[in-house]
Amino acid sequence: MKGYELLVFDWDGTLMDSAGEIVSAMQHAIQATGLPERTPEQMRQLIGLGLDDVLARLFPELDTQRVRAKLDAYRARYGMRRSTAILFPPVMAALEMLRDRDYCLAVATGKSRRGLDAAMEDTGTRDFFSFTRCADESLPKPAPAMLEDILLRSATLTEKALMIGDTEYDIAMARAAGVDAIGVGCGVHDAARLRRAGALDVLDTVEALPAWLACEQRSA
Repeated sequence: MKGYELLVFDWDGTLMDSAGEIVSAMQHAIQATGLPERTPEQMRQLIGLGLDDVLARLFPELDTQRVRAKLDAYRARYGMRRSTAILFPPVMAALEMLRDRDYCLAVATGKSRRGLDAAMEDTGTRDFFSFTRCADESLPKPAPAMLEDILLRSATLTEKALMIGDTEYDIAMARAAGVDAIGVGCGVHDAARLRRAGALDVLDTVEALPAWLACEQRSA
């Protein structure tokens, strides 16, 4: 009988409406460091990947490590712009419902640890999540390392875990770890792209997740 116990969420675009803020911060850093300009859509499509992957795809004609060094120097000198993005409106109620149903909740995100801690503090969501892993603590998506670490730390079998994300990188990470995944259409990649990547289903937002899980339990 299939019954999920562990729910692992992506953060940006899945729980938090932050794509616009991320793109704006990237544009500002690129302009300030004199890197070639890229369109907002080019940057938006790469949200969720690790920084080195983002830079390699945005600037394939440049040396990634030199670009990384330039951005790191910019960050050290000027700091990072603090995001003012907020949770998607239905997220808090959905998290409360899932916690009340005794699911173990976790986060696997492309954010840095510092960025995730700040976002969780700002949104009052820290206590919902038993486990969190960030891109600067492990190999970033689409590598399975973050998800595998959460499975190990939570002592959860792969068939008892479900990944929820808004990009094909989330789905690819889950598939590489042997974990089921569903998509949400409120973020970066559209439903067709998420299904092509291997998502079992695509929900409009996380708000629909409790009902989807209840339906899965009844049909198991």
